[in-house]
Amino acid sequence: MRKALILLAGITAMLLGLAACEPTGPGPNANVNVNANTRVAEATPTATPKYTEEQAREARARAKENKETVGDTLDDAWIHTKIVAKLIANSRTPERKINVDVVNNAVTLRGTVDTPEGKTEAERIAKDTEGVTKVTNQLKVVAAKPPAKTK
Repeated sequence: MRKALILLAGITAMLLGLAACEPTGPGPNANVNVNANTRVAEATPTATPKYTEEQAREARARAKENKETVGDTLDDAWIHTKIVAKLIANSRTPERKINVDVVNNAVTLRGTVDTPEGKTEAERIAKDTEGVTKVTNQLKVVAAKPPAKTK
């Protein structure tokens, strides 16, 4: 099940990355062969793929398996999916130790991280996610135990 979650998060992150790379204006050669008095129209960005109710149900089911809470709206499920994908993709945040609850566009982060920087980074990721209205960071910093010495 963990592999399926990682695969879905990876695909979601890839789609988000591709959507972010869409051109938002004319290319470098847009003015070639255009009269100086003619205004060049800007390119219309391509819409990101639509998040479906089926995807939301799947996200809620995965969240429930991980003891996370996701509200009943498409927005809540989509926000949860985006944050989990970002946490997985970020080497400074141990996603497997962070629970992400999303209800009414408000995010609560629960669990443990190894460093104060990891706690701060997880909060920044949540706050920077489109659609999030509030972030409550309940993460606890628990230093990683050093490996046991062998005799």
